[in-house]
Amino acid sequence: MTSSAAPLPEALEAAASPAVALAQARRVVIKIGSSLLFDAARRAVAADWLASLAADIADLRRQGREAVVVSSGAVALGRGRLNLSSSRLQDKQAAAAVGQSLLMHAWEKALAPHGLMAGQVLLTRDDTERRRRWLNGRATLEALLTHGVIPVVNENDTVATEEIRYGDNDRLAARAAQLGRADLLILLSDVDGLYTADPRRDPNARHLPLIERLTPDILAMASGANAQAGVGTGGMATKLAAAQIAASAGCATVIASGLSNHPLKAVSEGARASLILAPATPLAAWKQWIAGSVAPGGALTLDAGAVAALHAGKSLLPSGVVAVSGDFGKGDSVRLICPDGARVGVGLASYAAEEIALIRGRHSDAIESLLGYRGPSVVIHRDDLVLEDR
Repeated sequence: MTSSAAPLPEALEAAASPAVALAQARRVVIKIGSSLLFDAARRAVAADWLASLAADIADLRRQGREAVVVSSGAVALGRGRLNLSSSRLQDKQAAAAVGQSLLMHAWEKALAPHGLMAGQVLLTRDDTERRRRWLNGRATLEALLTHGVIPVVNENDTVATEEIRYGDNDRLAARAAQLGRADLLILLSDVDGLYTADPRRDPNARHLPLIERLTPDILAMASGANAQAGVGTGGMATKLAAAQIAASAGCATVIASGLSNHPLKAVSEGARASLILAPATPLAAWKQWIAGSVAPGGALTLDAGAVAALHAGKSLLPSGVVAVSGDFGKGDSVRLICPDGARVGVGLASYAAEEIALIRGRHSDAIESLLGYRGPSVVIHRDDLVLEDR
């Protein structure tokens, strides 16, 4: 059966260290802060460092893993090119507009020797919080990864309507991990993980290599931003907040140093870093959300063959839909009903109610001619489906 999306990554099995977590991860989101990517002395990209990171990403790809990058640096690069010192919002937006092209050129140049392409993905808060935009963003990331492209995600600062947080993309990285259904988020920082206190101020601070759960005591250990970096404003508190967001989606987090070349290779070889575990897999967390926090907007009545196919782990095809009720949109939750009226489960619809009414009972090959565009081959993908206990 043809799937409309790639399967979700599996659990990180007994990952007890950052190196093991990276070795097991199938889809990784890597966040790079401005203080790492931007050479403040030259007011330009730290090209050698970026080339080494691109080589690490290429190694992941050769191992059959997928990578998404969340890259700060556009505003810093734009400021350098425009020689701006103003803190006015419109000047920051202008710097972002100039810096985005510089940032993407740097990524293209770094990835090209490895035969890899970069694809720019600009997001706003609405893109990660409004359901329709979330689905569109998720589909775009999946398509880029399917085509072997490295998505380079950044906040769309050029259209920001509130103060731009200069270089702080930690929470955006966590949202990208949710959006991309990653099983590991790597936050490259100016410190090599979480300590019991700020190691720059307290020589007795103890490094924490493994955090099984983000308790209030752990969260209280977070320190402020590294003032010496002079670019980013994301400190350990924002990194732990990001780890909380990622964990809610079943994604583990590694906080590691990015101060030296080949930072991912260093993690894989056992360099000091902190691993924050997630309580569930991405698939389990996603299905818990579908089952427990979404009110169904309609119902689909299925034939017996479709019900059997769902219980066999298949997706719902339009040919198995007998009737449609309710007024729901693409991405909304719908109840699935047996021919005898019993509930089968709940899932997220790939099409709106009026579209499913047109394609119900038909083969997937007829979708394009009936709707006028080529959409998913399934009405509900198996990853977006939760079945009732039999």
